[in-house]
Amino acid sequence: MKLAVTYENGQVFQHFGHTEQFKLYEVEDGKVVSAQVVDTNGSGHGALAGFLAAQGVEALICGGIGGGARNALAQAGIRLFSGAAGDADAQVNALLAGSLRYDPDTVCAHHHDHGEAHDCGSHGGGHSCGGHSCG
Repeated sequence: MKLAVTYENGQVFQHFGHTEQFKLYEVEDGKVVSAQVVDTNGSGHGALAGFLAAQGVEALICGGIGGGARNALAQAGIRLFSGAAGDADAQVNALLAGSLRYDPDTVCAHHHDHGEAHDCGSHGGGHSCGGHSCG
């Protein structure tokens, strides 16, 4: 099985559509056997689901994610674990152990009502973008 995590500086990056890197994990018999960091090469939002599918990814751990990206991942057959935060490797190990803390309802809307957008990363570490516009 192949897992992907939105990735930045060892942490789960908090906005799927703006992630510049994924860390891909190859899992066999419930253990990580290899991992590599890959650049998205500027792909964003909907294109990222196709990027992950082309890599053979079967599940994604991420922070906030918008509805369009959720749909694209579902169409690609990629299981989604959104609302995760913290160390990427630790989150993968937690998923494999059945103890990953995530929120399937975590979303990031891309724009506030007044038209300004902001980056989820501007909130500081550990923010999961839960429950408010964050995009």
